Order: sequence, then structure tokens, then C-alpha cells
Amino acid sequence: MKARHLEETDTAYKIYLYIFYVCGVIMVSITVFGVYSMMGEWMENGTYVMGEILNTTIIPFENFARLTTWLFFSTIIGWYSVTRIGWKRTASNKIVGWRMSLLQLMLLSFAIISLYEVLWNFSVLTSLITAEVVNGNFPDIDTLSVGYPDSDRPWNLIFATKIFLAGTIISAHAFYLSTKPRKTLDDFE
Repeated sequence: MKARHLEETDTAYKIYLYIFYVCGVIMVSITVFGVYSMMGEWMENGTYVMGEILNTTIIPFENFARLTTWLFFSTIIGWYSVTRIGWKRTASNKIVGWRMSLLQLMLLSFAIISLYEVLWNFSVLTSLITAEVVNGNFPDIDTLSVGYPDSDRPWNLIFATKIFLAGTIISAHAFYLSTKPRKTLDDFE
């Protein structure tokens, strides 16, 4: 039996489409809230910590999930939904030859750079936690940040780790999809 792929008339297609829309609304809402809050902090203090407001805001109730977690999961689930419903747009071999090779190199580069950033952020995070514990303190892990590359605009380490992990997963999956045998539209007509 041949593997069957989603068509616009399938119920699963509509479910993936609605899931994508929900993920899109979640991502846009969190981004707008983050930008608005960050601009307010910049106007008030003249500095901000990238992603800190997202990592300290908990929704829908205390001790449940932070906005960075919602953003991480909605990004991954939204990407997967897009790859399930948008397969026909890439199946017609519009990108071939040197363009496909260039796209694959770019995707592999994104995956490697994002993986490096995940490992770097995680290493700095664990180093800061260890340094505080050795000194007899237990740090607030959700507010740890690093002032690199610009000390006026530090990044929250939990936020940076989750965002770059999502980037790693998405670019690695896109690279995988670009290297596996291509589906053709002839098989579905």
C-alpha cells in the first residue's frame, strides 16, 4: 500500500490548518506583548533584557507555563503543521539544481549556528548557576542574563536557549525535508 499524503479535502488537512492558525495567533500575540513590554522598559529605564518579560510571565495560572514555553511549542507545532499542509507547494520541483544545493547549505548552516547558540547559552546558564551555588546562593534561574554582545541589551538565557532550540529543530527538519526523495504530484492525480 502506498503512503497517502494530505489533500485539501481531508479532515486531517483542516485540523492541521486550524492548528497552524492557533499557533500563529499565539506567536503573534506573544511577540506583540514582548515588543510592547520591551519598549516600555526601554523608555522607562533606558535598557532592557531581551526575553525577560516573556520568561517571567506565566499563563494561564501560577506555576503552569511561561510565555517562552508557549512561544517555543507553538513555533514547533506550527512549523510541523505547515510542512504537513504545504507539501504540494514544494513537490513540483520548483527549486532544483544549484538553487536546491544553495538552499540545503543555507539550512544546514542555520542548523549548525543555532545548535552552537543553544550549547553556548546552556553552558553559560549552567556556569552562572554553578557559580552562585558554590557561593552559597540559589539564583533565580528565570532572570539570569548575559550582556553579550551588547551590555545595554542583554539576553535572558532561558529565552535565548528556547528560541535557538526552536531554530535548531526547524532548520534541521527543513534540511531533512530538502534532502529526502521528493514527492511528485503525478502520484496523486
